[in-house]
Amino acid sequence: MELTLEYAKQLDQTDSLNRYREEFYIKPNTIYMDGNSLGLLSKRAERTLLESLNDWKEHGIDGWTKGKHPWFFLSEKLGEMMEPLVGASANEVIVTGSTTVNLHQLVATFYKPEGKKSKILADELTFPSDIYALQSQLRIHGFDPDTHLIRVKSRDGRFLDEEDIIEAMTEDIALIILPTVLYRSGQILDMKRLTAEANKRGILIGFDGCHSIGAIPHSFSEWGVDFAYWCNYKHLNGGPGSVGGLYVNKKHFGTAPGLAGWFGSKKEKQFDMEHSLTPAESAGAYQIGTPHVLSLAPLLGALEIFAEAGIENIREKSLKINRFLMDLLDQELSDVGFNIGNPQVDVRRGGHVSLEHKEAARICKALKENGIIPDFRAPNIIRLAPVALYTSYSEVWEVVQILKKIMEERQYEKFANEREVVA
Repeated sequence: MELTLEYAKQLDQTDSLNRYREEFYIKPNTIYMDGNSLGLLSKRAERTLLESLNDWKEHGIDGWTKGKHPWFFLSEKLGEMMEPLVGASANEVIVTGSTTVNLHQLVATFYKPEGKKSKILADELTFPSDIYALQSQLRIHGFDPDTHLIRVKSRDGRFLDEEDIIEAMTEDIALIILPTVLYRSGQILDMKRLTAEANKRGILIGFDGCHSIGAIPHSFSEWGVDFAYWCNYKHLNGGPGSVGGLYVNKKHFGTAPGLAGWFGSKKEKQFDMEHSLTPAESAGAYQIGTPHVLSLAPLLGALEIFAEAGIENIREKSLKINRFLMDLLDQELSDVGFNIGNPQVDVRRGGHVSLEHKEAARICKALKENGIIPDFRAPNIIRLAPVALYTSYSEVWEVVQILKKIMEERQYEKFANEREVVA
């Protein structure tokens, strides 16, 4: 079937999530395809931010316990709102810190080298920040990252094979840290299988969910995942610098936090000001410092939308609109050097399309000049993310037509094939 603009419009008319598009601030004459890096601002997120500002304005210090959104329990409230998105049971999620701070906390808590069992297993395709943190934690324990950080190799530079990861789960591995979705290719790892294999070997396993939370459903508790951490500014639309999130399986409640701080206290004990910490009996124990209230507040409104729309419905549209994009790319751009570098099978693909081209950096610049906001990842990847809540099928059709024009007219040639300071 030929994919046309008329067909795209038909898909928009039958899209049950189309109504949420009006909830977001979308710049005129621009098509935003970078929601996998920073989600757009919603009117509800703006509202709850302003409500928290007003709580500060009206109540001052009493905003901790009064007002529209009392600050003292805000991280816990947001954790409860996020539990359905990660498949957690009560009290297993807390909204706190940042991706890297939370990773440091979780490794400091659960990495307990003993004898030969002292190495950490990761992979060579993961986001660099995670590697920096793991190297740092190993040095703190007196280990050389060159020998004690094991990185599973990719067979093709795009994907990881679960068989290779399982083979690397040797008796000297104390902890495993893996991405839920690979940030370049968008491959979803089989978290259920990997967790089961780690558990069989007595190895704790944690996942970086930055590129999956808000885009795909999870079942962390059911799978027996030990812990996870993520940012909330990508698919969850929490805003730049939005506070991160972490999950700790309830079987670990009572494990003392590796990095203790007073906001990890049991709430009724926190202001006793004792020099002996009484940790919360929940994921809240792994908080460190005072929550960044004005960076938490937009999530209240953002998560309202997810509760209404439902993560299963979001995933269904995400798969459909990304398939539409891939089919259009095949139809319109099959002969100009592009390669689709993400998994084709639905169950293996996250929330974005990874389009490869040797001129990727300069093509991204040409797209921006034409009002399309893409994302570049070295060395040759254009990431395009049609977001279920605010991207239309008609926009996807237009993106491909503009990309086709850029290639036909060689518009990209006036740009240098190198990334900007912020890619």
